[in-house]
Amino acid sequence: MQSTHNPDRYMADLRQLLSQGRKRMGLLVGAGAPLAIRTDASGKLDQNGDPLIPGVEDLTAKSVAALAGAEAAAVSAIILSLEDDPKVESVNIETILSRVRLLQNALGSSKVYGLDGSGHESVGKNICSAIGAIVGANLPKERCAYNEIVSWISGTQRPHPIEIFTTNYDLLFEEAFELAHAPYYDGFSGGHEPFFDPATVSGDELPARWSRLWKIHGSLGWKLSENGVVRSGGRDANQLVYPDHLKYDLTQKQPYSSLFERLKTFLLTPDSLLLTTGFSFRDSHICAVLDEALAINPNSSVFAFQYGTLENENPAVQMAFSRPNFSVFASDGAVIDGVKANWQLGPPPKNWLEIRATFWESGSKGNPGYFTLGDYVRFCRFCALSQSTDFELAPSTQVADLELDEGSK
Repeated sequence: MQSTHNPDRYMADLRQLLSQGRKRMGLLVGAGAPLAIRTDASGKLDQNGDPLIPGVEDLTAKSVAALAGAEAAAVSAIILSLEDDPKVESVNIETILSRVRLLQNALGSSKVYGLDGSGHESVGKNICSAIGAIVGANLPKERCAYNEIVSWISGTQRPHPIEIFTTNYDLLFEEAFELAHAPYYDGFSGGHEPFFDPATVSGDELPARWSRLWKIHGSLGWKLSENGVVRSGGRDANQLVYPDHLKYDLTQKQPYSSLFERLKTFLLTPDSLLLTTGFSFRDSHICAVLDEALAINPNSSVFAFQYGTLENENPAVQMAFSRPNFSVFASDGAVIDGVKANWQLGPPPKNWLEIRATFWESGSKGNPGYFTLGDYVRFCRFCALSQSTDFELAPSTQVADLELDEGSK
């Protein structure tokens, strides 16, 4: 007999957890989050518009296109060498910048690809400047997913703070918290040039109403000073954007080591739940932390909400096979308790059809529909509506479609 998973069952349980506010919960947010928010040329929300911040492929193309002359020629040669390197899985802005910085540190006055060490240093700075200009987007003037997730976070009295771990360098979460006048702590203390304070990051002594925002790959507004990493608060500081292997060297182990340790500490805390959204699970450093912590602490859980099908979300699926406390929720099915199966709707409980529409897109007759919370926008709306009991669906035919789905089974 073929196994199936009923999304109603799992989303009812999750909705209860979200609304109660008693469980220790965290979010892991990847690049798919701002990619899901689309705007038109005037900056207004538009489902057919351009992403608020482009994905890695577009970011790579735009960052490289910003170079000129000898720098552009050098990067073109670097890309060709990376494409010929069997050890490089994919050529993107991260691998390009890593190679540039290797050459910067190794060459001195010698030249490779027409540039010496200082020339490659200039390439790295110009790439980071281009990245900073692209990922430095502001929130749309209309309310969007970031505002809604902050509304959920700040709308419930909690015994434990919500902890947000994000690989993104943008300041969208910061904007959303400040627009809502919701307090948060990001590891920095001070007023003139806030400095990173690893002792406070490792502890848990701030009030629970202060959310934690951990930028585990760095951020716009971070810069190096004589006393270490400081936060300038502006978008013009881009020295530390985009991860590369050098971040994990001893010379720059702070603040990254403290932030990664914070992620591990969160998962080692009993009865903790980490919800992931917009994250591909292709970051080996983060996946190693998750795997180790879940192996040590079977009482913690990770729910991974993935945009694609199970077939296209293989890194997350493989982790779910090895760790039963890691669950994957994809558009066509899930891996729960190590069991991979397609979605199968069951008979809806009373007054459930409207709630189901917050996580399920109904199809036509013969088309069962699909699970939608892999979309960051839908995920944030689901969280924001977790305490709501009255819903108004648009268009109104959605309920009829859902009932048609039930009748077609």
